[in-house]
Amino acid sequence: MKAETHAGFSGAHLEFIADAEAACRAIPPLWPLSSSVAVNPFLGQADRPLPEVSSLLSRVAGTEATMPNAWYQSRIADGTINDADLIAALADAPAGAPASLEALKAAALAPDDAVSALPTVADCAAEVSGTDWPRLIEDRIGAWAAGYFDTGQALWQVSPGSGAFECWQLFASRDLTPEIAGLTGFAATVSELPTRARTVLSLACDAVGLSHAAAPTYFHQLLLGLGGWAQLARQRLWEAELSGGSDPITGDMLAIRLVWEQALMERYGDQIRARWAQVVAEHAEKPKPTSSQIAKAILQDAAERAGQRTLAATLAGSDQPQPDGRPELQAAFCIDVRSEVFRRALETVHPECQTLGFAGFFGVTAGHRDFASDVVEARLPVLLTPGLQSSATAPEAAAADLAARVGARAARAWGRFKLAAVSSFAFVEATGPVYVGKLLRDAMRLPHGRQSDTPQPRFSDDFATADRIAAAGKILRAMSLTENFAPLVLLVGHGSSVVNNPNASALQCGACGGYAGDVNARLLAGLLNEPSVREGLAEEGIHIPADTIFVGALHDTSNDTVTLFDTDDIEQRFAASLSRAKEGLAAAGRIARTERALRLPRAEDGDAVSSRGTDWAETRPEWALAGCNAFIAAPRGRTRGKALNGKAFLHDYDWTEDEGFAVLELILTAPVVVASWISLQYYGSVVAPDVFGGGNKLLHNVTGGIGVVEGNGGVLRAGLPTQSVHDGSAFVHDPLRLSVCLEAPAEAVAEILSRHSQVSALFDNRWLHLLLLDAAGHIESRYVGGLRFEPFAVAADLAA
Repeated sequence: MKAETHAGFSGAHLEFIADAEAACRAIPPLWPLSSSVAVNPFLGQADRPLPEVSSLLSRVAGTEATMPNAWYQSRIADGTINDADLIAALADAPAGAPASLEALKAAALAPDDAVSALPTVADCAAEVSGTDWPRLIEDRIGAWAAGYFDTGQALWQVSPGSGAFECWQLFASRDLTPEIAGLTGFAATVSELPTRARTVLSLACDAVGLSHAAAPTYFHQLLLGLGGWAQLARQRLWEAELSGGSDPITGDMLAIRLVWEQALMERYGDQIRARWAQVVAEHAEKPKPTSSQIAKAILQDAAERAGQRTLAATLAGSDQPQPDGRPELQAAFCIDVRSEVFRRALETVHPECQTLGFAGFFGVTAGHRDFASDVVEARLPVLLTPGLQSSATAPEAAAADLAARVGARAARAWGRFKLAAVSSFAFVEATGPVYVGKLLRDAMRLPHGRQSDTPQPRFSDDFATADRIAAAGKILRAMSLTENFAPLVLLVGHGSSVVNNPNASALQCGACGGYAGDVNARLLAGLLNEPSVREGLAEEGIHIPADTIFVGALHDTSNDTVTLFDTDDIEQRFAASLSRAKEGLAAAGRIARTERALRLPRAEDGDAVSSRGTDWAETRPEWALAGCNAFIAAPRGRTRGKALNGKAFLHDYDWTEDEGFAVLELILTAPVVVASWISLQYYGSVVAPDVFGGGNKLLHNVTGGIGVVEGNGGVLRAGLPTQSVHDGSAFVHDPLRLSVCLEAPAEAVAEILSRHSQVSALFDNRWLHLLLLDAAGHIESRYVGGLRFEPFAVAADLAA
């Protein structure tokens, strides 16, 4: 190993390293395809308001954080945004806002300002050389990163186990592509670099003449330019920090990109140094919003107030009463917006049913190992770490599980061989006919269906009875389900049976790490059916009747069917309740499919919806969470029977039963944050698709088993594909930041926010809106920042 070069290493270099650490945290993480997680692309900018972020993004990415003026103007013209919305947004606007309503409307009519990122050294070199250096850098880093991050697709991996920078050095010192393009001696230069990425980063900053003041946004720009590769590295840092560690890989990626900048400066410095000095001076200035960016932020706020006005009118509508007395059936669904459609349908066909909303992992923080699998699946939000272990293997099935795992390893090796470059073409030629049946089945849209006889998951034996009782009590209180239990209680997770989509895991439960929610639902049902747990709960004041049974279930969101699990051994006395529940679920599914068919392109009726997930010609199997714009935590009676059109996350919550507001604190710091990540991922994929969107599905190729590229290489695409937010003629997702509606005392909410600065920053900088409901479920007040609330302008809003 080469000796490190530390000559001239100074305090300024330490500042560069600190700036690099901050830049690494300014970009969002990206989870691999196998366990997709919706991520807020503005995660690193939550401490800034929208105009400032637009200014920053225009500098580092050539985009803004708002829509074009034409989008706002069209909504003003058709009355979606009215004068009351605009006036209210203006009254709460920052300095530099248009002086009047007329001036704001004129700003919406104006052409959009041209926005372009500051040039990098590579951009400057391209201007004088005629060689597209930025594209070549994307291609070569992408070629290396696809092998380095590979999770099993490649037969030949790139130095597995090595650090990222060291591994890239080995790759780049043997890659002659830059030399052929005109960067003479690049491979040799790379081979002679120090092996410590931080040293290389600091020396590269000196070589390109970077100032400390310019480093933060320049580093941010270079990392964003790496697209999903840098974000994938950021995810590894996220995971390491979650468990109390660290990972230098994101900084390694920045150092790799800076080596290219240094080499191009050495090659073209005489021609570009003056231009580059101007760029460095611009980077050194703090990003400042333009008048246009301020006006767009106000228009965005007005659009969101318009959405809140519509929501207020819906919530003010007539209530549909809850079942009197003991309900015949209770069904707890995920808070996911797709559940709202099905819950409303189920309550319509089964009026004696009470539905509830709760996070789809059902409070079960399980690291789960499925039957015949070596993988421990983290079936919980990425904000948490597994606290429990579970398995789908009964003790008596241990031998069969081991044998099946051996077979599964062989199948994975065969799968790697099929996908590897050395065998893919020969494999297709030789074995293509074997796959005719599968291709025909998918082409003819024959559904696969869910299996209700899969092995029942169970907790590990070290989960003691006392801990089981404590966990069950905490979960039931968080669900606001501590009394009046129905004879049959369904715990309904959700997932999507899609085979035609590399982003399939993104259609699963966002609260379960990209997995379906069936395992969590079944684990909780089993826990609540244990006699010892019920006895312990009774001592804590939660009495579950002897004639109550809990059943785990799964709502398939691609075809709106519900599968019930583990019912074979249920006593005969529950047969009638199960039969009635199945009839209601089937009828509700037909209604939900019909409602969804109205939104999906080329879906003539509800029957056409069912097979979209297995049709290889269909790029839109479902809309998933497109359209989400509200989060409501209140008793179901406030929203029951009110058509929220699959746009609201619904969490059951009764503050009068929440002693010490522990459940409210949990809602604000977990489900609300997860919902914000989902909402802002959709928002970012619409307002800045080139930076935060996933691109065109028709051009996608899976690389490394971890993500997709457009075409045959280059930048890994993150975010949602165009087909997930656009129907071919218009956006189906309105880019509105989430409105969080809580039925809870303002003092309790403010006190919780005062203890959680990262959550309060989301509301203070309006990445989320916070509204409070009164005892009738009507919007009563609005959070205006600084832990203060003001009355919600109901009269002005509804008068329009």
